[in-house]
Amino acid sequence: MVVDANGCSDEDGWDVDPEDEISSLVEAVGRHLKVLRERAGLRVAEFGEAIGYGEDLIRKVERGSRIPRPEYLDQADEVLGADGLVSAWKTDMEKARYPKKVRELAKLEERAVELCLYSTHNVHGLLQTSEFAEALLRTRRPAYSPEELERLVAARVARQAIFGRSPAPELSFVQEEVTLRRPIGGTMVWRRQLERLLELGQLRHVEIQVMPTAHWDHPGTGGLIEVLKFGDGTAMARSDGEFGGRPVSELRQLRLLELRYGIIRTRALTPGESLDFIEQVLGET
Repeated sequence: MVVDANGCSDEDGWDVDPEDEISSLVEAVGRHLKVLRERAGLRVAEFGEAIGYGEDLIRKVERGSRIPRPEYLDQADEVLGADGLVSAWKTDMEKARYPKKVRELAKLEERAVELCLYSTHNVHGLLQTSEFAEALLRTRRPAYSPEELERLVAARVARQAIFGRSPAPELSFVQEEVTLRRPIGGTMVWRRQLERLLELGQLRHVEIQVMPTAHWDHPGTGGLIEVLKFGDGTAMARSDGEFGGRPVSELRQLRLLELRYGIIRTRALTPGESLDFIEQVLGET
């Protein structure tokens, strides 16, 4: 096994699902890399030695069955003298490694001008720290493989670029009290998650509200609700307790979920009260 200066082995990278439409892009990148390598007069073994990766990985990348990591592309760019033409693929390859459903969700979130999100069991993914997300995903059974776990955590964290987007979308979160009190990952991971909520709650375009367990009289007992509104006036929503949990965009269905979310917000603590509540929970840990 060959290991590069960054500690990356010849097993580094992510396999491509041939049924995923992203596979054609990965194959194109692989062909591009092969052409550049051959133009440089380098055999696979020579190229592998130069960039610090094994021959098997290089062949997989060139035939499009393995998604190269960013550091692989940077090394290849330098060795091949590509002047940034190879490194330019890093963003696309980063996105390619995320599961298809996550990529589709991220695209919708990138288009949204307003997001309304009610979470009942866990801190919403957009609000999670990477270590909290990893600890939470580790509870899944059957367990994710190390590669799957890494991909899912990275994808979840990447979606959080939405907080720094300009123009910024309006983001409204309502979290059930239990999601703040369950010590996922242990005390320190839990504390840092609460601190992250307090940090995000200070952003002008973000409102985080807490639904106390004692506030039982609201229409959120059916589970999660998400409403995404787009700049063209369209919207998409889903709820665990309605329409089989599938996304809906028909006006009547949207209005129903918007109504429920609106009532939930009025029953929850105000944003100011919610930040005070989170600080109280943090102080108790």
